[in-house]
Amino acid sequence: MKLSRSEVVHVANLARLDLSEVEVELFTEQLGLILEHATDIGALDLDGVEPTARPVPQENVMRQDEVRPGLDRRDVLSSAPAVESNRFLVPRIIGEEP
Repeated sequence: MKLSRSEVVHVANLARLDLSEVEVELFTEQLGLILEHATDIGALDLDGVEPTARPVPQENVMRQDEVRPGLDRRDVLSSAPAVESNRFLVPRIIGEEP
């Protein structure tokens, strides 16, 4: 299946791309090669081959969750620039009027 120059221009217009003549020629060749490769892949006999996300099986190795003591609230708030009602005080950014 050969990709024509007019097809590339048509797709570029649909995508709202303004391509130069050099780009049209370049993309006509490159997209043609991609479509040829897709045709080659489509011709493969893949009956019995399970779909996979990776060519090599992969297993997540995760550690067990461990309960640990957190930081003391007073210690954390002691380094804050501003505190109100035992919480960080930050500048309001939503709902402010200019």
